[in-house]
Amino acid sequence: MTKPFPDTSFLCAIYREQVNSGRADRIRARIPGALPVSALVLFEFRQSVRLHVRLRRKDRNLGFSKAEGAAMLRDLQSDLATGVLDVVPVDWAGVFALAEMLSAKHTETGGHRFADILHVATALHLGAAEFLTFDDNQQALAGAEGMAVPDDCAVG
Repeated sequence: MTKPFPDTSFLCAIYREQVNSGRADRIRARIPGALPVSALVLFEFRQSVRLHVRLRRKDRNLGFSKAEGAAMLRDLQSDLATGVLDVVPVDWAGVFALAEMLSAKHTETGGHRFADILHVATALHLGAAEFLTFDDNQQALAGAEGMAVPDDCAVG
């Protein structure tokens, strides 16, 4: 696979209007064909949407409405059904082996979180040359492992 690989922050910027949405849309427009995603990225995205709906129920200043969350999930499902997104098969044992190596090599100095390491390990396992994220910590990890991060993704 030579296509770029996105993390959850990139998908969030596509499916909910936010500060990074314009940049995500520009990057996505440059990518021909389907954007590859893993089951992990899809689960984390869906879980985040559901959590933000709950947060809004508890505090009107947090998260987003149930209607907005439902629209995000519906749009995601539509893009999966129409081939805008492509769920790529992943050898999870191979990903976890890479994740362990990344953790041992980078976590003490970089402070990387569990899911961040798994996303970068998945991208490496799939042979992605470019990693799409708006998370500066994941950008540093991907860069340290030789993946490019588009300038449009640069945080600050």
